[in-house]
Formats: sequence, structure tokens, C-alpha cells
Amino acid sequence: MTAILRVESRKLVRGTVILTGLLVVLSAFFFVVFPSIQEEAELFEEVYPDYLLTLLGIEELHTIEGFIGGYIFPFIWILLAGIYFAYVCAGMIARDIRTRRMDLTLSNPVSRESVVLQKVAALWVPVVALNVGMMAVLFAGAAALGEPIDLVSLAMVHLLGVPYLLVCAGIGILLSVVVDRVETAQTTALVLVFALWLVDGLSQMNPDFEWIGDITPSRYYDPSAILVREEYALIDATILLVTFLVLVGVAVLAFVRRDI
Repeated sequence: MTAILRVESRKLVRGTVILTGLLVVLSAFFFVVFPSIQEEAELFEEVYPDYLLTLLGIEELHTIEGFIGGYIFPFIWILLAGIYFAYVCAGMIARDIRTRRMDLTLSNPVSRESVVLQKVAALWVPVVALNVGMMAVLFAGAAALGEPIDLVSLAMVHLLGVPYLLVCAGIGILLSVVVDRVETAQTTALVLVFALWLVDGLSQMNPDFEWIGDITPSRYYDPSAILVREEYALIDATILLVTFLVLVGVAVLAFVRRDI
């Protein structure tokens, strides 16, 4: 009953190791520039246009919490990791259909619902690896700089970030089911996650259009609020989890009815 889960989990190991390694190295480079940014924090905030400060959620840039929440997480977690989850999931079903591997899978006593759910469940590999790797490098980086950081807030910013990544994965798995070509599904997933992130930031610049950002997953995940103000938006995380379940549910229904 879990054969697909085991196979998909093994498939994700190599990509996950590479992604985690790259993001850890990138985070380390960010820490290298923190001392200079800390000294010129006020100048940075004055020079940066308002839309960029809003887009990245930058606040209290002179603190390690503000730096991590406004510099590291917007790029590494919200953008790069979100794109990765959407991109990988967008190929899970579409690739098997394209290569006719899905015919072989479904020739066994396994339901289509189980196929989708087990493939999605294999995301535990990148979720665990990314959280462990990022928490380790962030804690080590802060310690190396002599900047104390609250471990509870650091753990919560990772924990509450998981629902966001799952929504990105849900977008990808839905596209994987409804789009025939693997390349088209993955490209669309990549562009869509980036566009939603961009729309969220830009919509906050104008109160008349701020409501548009309510449809974007990044609106419900604010690393700076968690790290700087210790605001743990559990309701927002719940909304993201429900959205993920809805996306997976729609993907399952579409796959069950699809003629392959």
C-alpha cells in the first residue's frame, strides 16, 4: 500500500539534498553581509523604495530577526523553496502519464486516489530536510555573529512556513493532473508561484487593491511578524492548510475522472 510513497520518497532525495545544500550556502552568504547591513540599516531603509520594503516585509533590519525575516526568508523560503515545491509536484503525475509509466502503476491493485496521495505524501523528504538544514544554518550563523536569536521564534517561523510550501505543492500537483505536457505544467507552476508572490507585495502598496493579495498564499505567511514581533498567525496557517487540502482534493477528483 505504500510502495509508491517509498519510490517517490527515494526519487526526491537527490534533488532535496542539492536544494538544501544550495539554500544553506546561500544563507551563509547572506550572513556574511549582515554586519555591513546592520551598520547601514537606516540608510538601506531610506534608499530602498517603499514597494520593495513592502514586498520583502523588511522591518528592523538592524536586528538579526529583522534581517532573517526580511532578507533571507522572502528569497530562500517564500520564493525559491516555494517554486521548488510547485515545480517538483507539477511533474509527478504528468511525467508518469507522458512516459506511460502510469499505465503500469494502475495495472496493479492501487486506486488513482492512492496514487496522488502517496506522491504528495513523499514531500515529507524535502519538508524535513529543508527545515533541519535551514534551522541549523540560521542558528549557527546567528551564533557566529554573536547575535542571540529566540529558538522558539526560529522554530515557529519554520513550522508555520510548512503550510505555505504545501500550498505551492498543491498548485503543482493540480497542474500536473490537468496539464498534459510536463514542461508546460512545471513552467506554469513556476511562473504562477512567482506571480502570486509579486502580486501580494505590489497589492499592499495601494489600499484600493490590497484585497487582491488575499488570494495569494504568501499573504498568510509573514516571517518578519513571527521573528520580530513574535506573532504566530495560527489562523493564517490553518487557512493555508485548508487551501492545500482543497487543491489536493480537486487534483484527486480530476485525476479520477481523467482519461489517460
